[in-house]
Amino acid sequence: MPKITYIEHNGAEHVVEAQTGVSVMEAAVKNMVPGIDADCGGACACATCHVYVDPAWLEKTGKAEPMEESMLDFAYQPKENSRLSCQITVRAELDGLIVRLPEFQG
Repeated sequence: MPKITYIEHNGAEHVVEAQTGVSVMEAAVKNMVPGIDADCGGACACATCHVYVDPAWLEKTGKAEPMEESMLDFAYQPKENSRLSCQITVRAELDGLIVRLPEFQG
């Protein structure tokens, strides 16, 4: 199973094994990673699973679709590498993915 590293705003790291086919958000919630609220349950209807994708992984995670981009307007301090973790599907090629969490969720 691919491993994903979630880095909290304070630097605390959480490495989890994620089942392929689930979202990066679902893997965080299942493994009780703090800082991912996921209020809408992954429907791309809020910005409470906002993450910053490590620059080395931007190409592999892909670009945000227009709906996701709209929701990122509600995220806390969005950046060029901001994504909603509910919109990134875990695949084998994402083994080693690193995402950082903002100080607050939208």
